[in-house]
Amino acid sequence: MAKTIAAISTPQAAGGIGVVRISGPEARAVAGRVFRSAHGKNLDEIKGYTALYGRVFDEGGDIDEAIALNFRAPASFTGEDVVELSCHGGLYVMRRVLKAVFAAGASPAGPGEFTRRAFLNGKMGLTEAESVMQIISAQGVEAGKVALAGHDGALEKRIHAIRETLLSAAAHLEAWADYPDDDIPQVDEAELKQTLARTKNDLEKLLAQFDAGKAIREGVNTVIAGRPNVGKSTLMNLLSGCERSIVTEYAGTTRDIVEETVLLGGVPLHLADTAGIRSTSDPVEQIGVDRAKERVQTAQLVLAVFDSSQKLNEEDLALMEAVKDAPAVAVINKSDLENQIDLPYIEKIFQQVVYISALSGEGLEALKEAVASILKTNELDPSGGILFTERQRDAARRALDCVLEASDALHAGMTLDAVTVSVEGAISTLLELTGERATEAVVDQVFAHFCVGK
Repeated sequence: MAKTIAAISTPQAAGGIGVVRISGPEARAVAGRVFRSAHGKNLDEIKGYTALYGRVFDEGGDIDEAIALNFRAPASFTGEDVVELSCHGGLYVMRRVLKAVFAAGASPAGPGEFTRRAFLNGKMGLTEAESVMQIISAQGVEAGKVALAGHDGALEKRIHAIRETLLSAAAHLEAWADYPDDDIPQVDEAELKQTLARTKNDLEKLLAQFDAGKAIREGVNTVIAGRPNVGKSTLMNLLSGCERSIVTEYAGTTRDIVEETVLLGGVPLHLADTAGIRSTSDPVEQIGVDRAKERVQTAQLVLAVFDSSQKLNEEDLALMEAVKDAPAVAVINKSDLENQIDLPYIEKIFQQVVYISALSGEGLEALKEAVASILKTNELDPSGGILFTERQRDAARRALDCVLEASDALHAGMTLDAVTVSVEGAISTLLELTGERATEAVVDQVFAHFCVGK
């Protein structure tokens, strides 16, 4: 019999409400030893999805007033009997209630143990369980949509469709090989090649969306770079919505890296406003310039800023050379002034070029669209289901490798037994991805990243 576990399921900080969750076969009994209803009822007398008002207490007396919410198995988050004790959300109160619950017979829950039990009890698949932490950590609207779609089973359905295609092919291959004397249609190699090609395409599309999904979830390390006085700090302030960087007419004002995280079109950008890149005799400014160059080399996205009112100089050209192979957007600033810049030359270097006025905000929408295009976040359909953990990506990549092996074997004229082995390898890997055939080590790895209480 599973032990009864408990943990604080709300943040470890002062708040209006705090919740202690208890799950397991003795959940109501444990809760009943620390909770007293104001009207004399006990938790065994009430139905699931109903609540009682009363007080929580320990050997020292009453702790706080509380609401005890009762869930009966299997209609609960974990699939077990669950009681949630909601009190005022002070740290002292919550810790004392939890201590009382432990004294009443519950064991401390491990990281992600409530969600793990939900998975083990068939309440959700492994990808749906993984999406729980994605919902909790979502930083913006798009990340929230992707995580919720994952929790609703969008990725699971997408993987299931790919797996069913392979299962159908594998079943035909095995039946034809095992029962040659029966009236089973011969394997049509041309049709099998089409099936493998279609599956390969589906897996490649799934893998291609991973980086864009990761950008929405985790954000992108972004550097604002350019020579002095092109408007880097003004752009930083525009994106931040406040005066984050000092702006003056003097070159070299920004000497160290100023950092801020902002949402641009639903994508979290971890911005770094760097020193103007130029040759300087000032040793302090030179340190800032060197740091700026280092950041440009390691950035996931570069906003390369140019002054539209001036012709390109050596520093501009050096920046273009530094970012030519990096994901970068050319931001032509000061669009409100007379244009002097060589736009055709810039367009040869950059995929995305936008005109803005960082001072007035004009062109900000164009910048959002350019960033989304570079990061490919504009191609994502949050409801379509995307990979959102390295474990999932690794499993999908291994499944693709097996499909490619099967296709290569077929095209090389090898026996269908060899093709079958590779197809079955892909199926097994996809079953691991969804958790239907995951080892305990894989499950342990998934839930080790969860917070206690979820």
